[in-house]
Amino acid sequence: MLELESKIHIASLDVDAQNSFTPICPNELPIPLGHEIVHELNQQGTFAQLRIGTKDAHPANPVWLANQNQPTLSAISGYQNVDVRWPQHCVPGSLGFKLIEGLPHPQDYDYFVWKGVEPDMHPYGACYHDIHERMSTGLIEFLIAHQITTVIVGGLATDYCVKTSVLQLLHAGFKTILNLGACRGLSPHTTQEAIKLMEQKGAILISSSTQLCSSRK
Repeated sequence: MLELESKIHIASLDVDAQNSFTPICPNELPIPLGHEIVHELNQQGTFAQLRIGTKDAHPANPVWLANQNQPTLSAISGYQNVDVRWPQHCVPGSLGFKLIEGLPHPQDYDYFVWKGVEPDMHPYGACYHDIHERMSTGLIEFLIAHQITTVIVGGLATDYCVKTSVLQLLHAGFKTILNLGACRGLSPHTTQEAIKLMEQKGAILISSSTQLCSSRK
């Protein structure tokens, strides 16, 4: 069991838990079993004073859109904040943009981040609007202002937005717990590599929220 400090110093982060990343939207970026993380995200949230959420919010015709000649994950050059191509996903107003059923509405989180709004910017992490990590989303500052020292993280996908968010939080000095039960990855290989990297950088790994317990002090 992992004993946590006072709840008042803990935040729970739901990273991009959207329909686009589940089999609910098979033509976007469906992650196997991506829709099954809701219970774990809700459970980890009970150990935290603050609950944070993020969403991808992409325009319908971004520069990074994949096509027959330029497939998903093919490199793209000429833009400072775009690295590879992706299928269309998480367009505001679409089914894919919505959070998975069973999660709170964005207005019910204590802090919420929408990212990737610009057509020529495709960030991954929750803490910065740009790949080079110069434009803060305000999340780090919000956590510091509320005296948060520990962040429990889950969401989609383990090997991209979750990984980047965890690394950003670790770099900012937060004790960061990765709840693997609240995550799913796009590819088995890149997911294992991501988990290995996060652990090497200092993330604490748990298989589910059942491994957490609150301090009585």
